[in-house]
Amino acid sequence: PSRFKDMDKAAKRLADAVMNGEKITLFADYDVDGATSSAVLARFLRAAGSNADVYIPDRLKEGYGPSVGALEMLAGKGTKVLVALDCGTTAFDALRAGTDAGLDIVVIDHHEAEPELPAVHALVNPNRMDEDRVYGHLCTAGLAFLFAVAINRELRVRGFWTGDRPEPVLTRWLDLVALGTVCDVVKLEGINRAFVVQGLKVMARRDNPGLRALSDVAGLNSMPESYHLGFVLGPRINAGGRIGDSGLGSKLLRTDDAGEAAAIATRLDILNGERRDIETACFEDAIYQVEEG
Repeated sequence: PSRFKDMDKAAKRLADAVMNGEKITLFADYDVDGATSSAVLARFLRAAGSNADVYIPDRLKEGYGPSVGALEMLAGKGTKVLVALDCGTTAFDALRAGTDAGLDIVVIDHHEAEPELPAVHALVNPNRMDEDRVYGHLCTAGLAFLFAVAINRELRVRGFWTGDRPEPVLTRWLDLVALGTVCDVVKLEGINRAFVVQGLKVMARRDNPGLRALSDVAGLNSMPESYHLGFVLGPRINAGGRIGDSGLGSKLLRTDDAGEAAAIATRLDILNGERRDIETACFEDAIYQVEEG
């Protein structure tokens, strides 16, 4: 992970927050990449004894990425460290306002950067203009996993992990990384291919209650393949952000409560059906307009 600029700086700040009991908020995009990256990091932080909050902006009311109002609100509620996932690289005004409000902001993102970078504590992005772009094909779920590796290593160096608080097995979250990687339609080569190959093996164990519930409502009862991630599970997670509650996907992937997982999965399945109906109606209306001249 240390090959990325600002990665070690970001890991040290999160390790400080974990050890000092500071309030951490994960601010993630409303798509599958945002849902999976926030779930990976939330699960890792939970294993380290830090129950981070997760904030997913409403697509219609707040738009994409950090906003001045949201960041000032989170600072006012006691957040000390904010991690922006799958967004933030060009959110100059919002991140400046957040920094001015007292937040230490860490951006984990893969979207194209500009020559100028926002005023934040750290910005990890393989597509920064001062990076070599070798790993520019990573999505945020993959970067969030590498970020967890970096924080885990920093905590290990500090002697944080003990017999009573054992170091987590990070590979158990590769099912989430695989899902985000396939659904963000990044190139399946190099490390991305490794994430998906290994992540599908983890997913086959059905350890994640949310993914298990979603697979059940979708009728997926065979060995998962990349097709199932992109065309069965992904659209259902996306449906919440498109026509329902934008935070449902992340909440589904973070929960360890089987009952809650079943309820959210059922809701997302219904929303996905509504999304398909809306798209079909729009398509048929467009055809009608064309034929009518």
